[in-house]
Amino acid sequence: MKWLYDKTMHLMAGKKAISALCALSFAESSFFPIPPDILMIPLILKQREKAFHIAFLCTLFSVLGGAFGYIIGMFLYDTVAVPVLNYFDAMDSFERIKQMYLQYGGWIVLGAGITPLPYKLITIASGVMGMNFLSFMLVSFIGRGIRFFLVAALLWKWGKPMKNYIEQNLAWLSILFFILLIGAFFLIKLF
Repeated sequence: MKWLYDKTMHLMAGKKAISALCALSFAESSFFPIPPDILMIPLILKQREKAFHIAFLCTLFSVLGGAFGYIIGMFLYDTVAVPVLNYFDAMDSFERIKQMYLQYGGWIVLGAGITPLPYKLITIASGVMGMNFLSFMLVSFIGRGIRFFLVAALLWKWGKPMKNYIEQNLAWLSILFFILLIGAFFLIKLF
């Protein structure tokens, strides 16, 4: 794990790190299951002086990816969204989300933008439900911005001690990360 961590930190200082983060942020908001935090955190730890620039790019590309998810939901639900939802065995979750839209609308988008809930399901549902596109974009930008700028602010403020802590406890933190990742997938199944 130490070798992988060191390699990741080295790659995060490279010229393609920002491009990789932007691509992952876009993809995660519409069809890809891995959150951009796995690249954003080491990138900020490596380049703390760029923390807020990195958070802005992560937010921007996440919202653009959310717009793509919205388009999938609005125009390609049967041909694209249904196969993707079935692939991730998320159709039941998606049906429950659709029902929640009738009650909570934009609050759902805001909550999914801030939390690690499956934002891609919300972006697709927003298109399926015909949520006002400008409202969707505004609420998405606020929610994703809160999430990524909060992480950036914490890493900017306490980055060096966090980096040292991570390096000293990498094995245990890796195990915890995988437990949380697996737990998140189980929560998605229950949701």
